[in-house]
Amino acid sequence: MAVISVQNLKKHFGKTKAVDGISFEVEKGEIVGFLGPNGAGKTTAIRCLMDFIRPSEGKIEIFGLDARKNSAILKKDIGHLSSESTLYSSWTGQEHINFLEKIRGVSQLDEELIQNLKFDAHKKVSALSTGNRRKLGIILALMHQPKLLILDEPTVGLDPLLQNYIYEILKAQVAKGNTVLMSSHNLAEVEKICDRAIVLKEGKIVTVETMSDLRAKKIYTIYAYFEGNVPKKELTADGAELIKEFSGGLALKVKGDIKPLISKLVDYKNLKDLEITHASLEEVFMEFYK
Repeated sequence: MAVISVQNLKKHFGKTKAVDGISFEVEKGEIVGFLGPNGAGKTTAIRCLMDFIRPSEGKIEIFGLDARKNSAILKKDIGHLSSESTLYSSWTGQEHINFLEKIRGVSQLDEELIQNLKFDAHKKVSALSTGNRRKLGIILALMHQPKLLILDEPTVGLDPLLQNYIYEILKAQVAKGNTVLMSSHNLAEVEKICDRAIVLKEGKIVTVETMSDLRAKKIYTIYAYFEGNVPKKELTADGAELIKEFSGGLALKVKGDIKPLISKLVDYKNLKDLEITHASLEEVFMEFYK
């Protein structure tokens, strides 16, 4: 039985079709990413899953139960992180934690999370930066180790070290048999952490990708600088696309694996410098999901 089952979910706000007939399942022990640019419908779909807003049409089941009829029961086993702050500005972080412990019981993980996230739990929310509010939201979502985590952009505003710490926590949760659904507009993040990605565009699912599928769709721009002769013909012979040529070098676009081109480049003794950049998610969408 799927942990999450969504059938023909629609959510319309007047003429705006925020979510327009999506269906998908998330199995136990998976990390599945909602991937898409801003405005794709990720947050709206998550709010429907959490029963914060009601669908216009469709059916949602979580742990085999109707997500609307059994909303209160289901929330006991769900850790949720919103894309927007839902915190009390006059409370400290510790007061939020204490309040949740009164509802769910004492957590065994909150102190560890506070320490590893380097979070000052004694400051009032009104005095916290956006990143620290995100840390508090993560602590509240994870501290009781729920069976299902539904996270909306969990690492926004966190530095790379803390992002990696969150990734390790999520992997540990899945190793215990728990399940994660997380939204992101960051292709590299989804590739790093998720088992599958549900790709959304304008309220519709355009594809469901495995990580190997996503890697094949990665796009790189490579700037190569040479002393003397620029081997344009040789470098564009194996699928690399010439974007532009300039004095002493050229820019190439490569889809998928860049290792063959890098191996070829480093064999040139007159290679002076290399610069490699990843395409943005929006560029990938324009290339593959027009």
